[in-house]
Amino acid sequence: MRKKIGRVCSRAGCTTSAVQTLTYIYADSTAVLGPLATFAEPHSYDLCAHHAQRLTVPNGWQVIKPAADANFAGPSEDDLMAIADAVREVASETKPQSQSTPELGRRGHLRVLPSN
Repeated sequence: MRKKIGRVCSRAGCTTSAVQTLTYIYADSTAVLGPLATFAEPHSYDLCAHHAQRLTVPNGWQVIKPAADANFAGPSEDDLMAIADAVREVASETKPQSQSTPELGRRGHLRVLPSN
């Protein structure tokens, strides 16, 4: 069995790697076909190059396909250093843990509080 790497096309029966993400904006009757999203969203569709190129939408809808900037080489070294400095600053701050109500236990996002 072949191991799949990355995300695959959302179209039924297609096992090709996804390269673009399709998102619908129903209120505006618009479909946005952009670069592959960082992570899969429940209401968006990852498409391979073949299905992205053959995309059709209902009559009256518009398709927005942002053009990729061929000159964009990613963030600059200054951008990366600014992000790293911001992360270091936040990490060095000490936040006092003040709780008005003590917790008896925690499980995932749920917590048990004493009754009054």
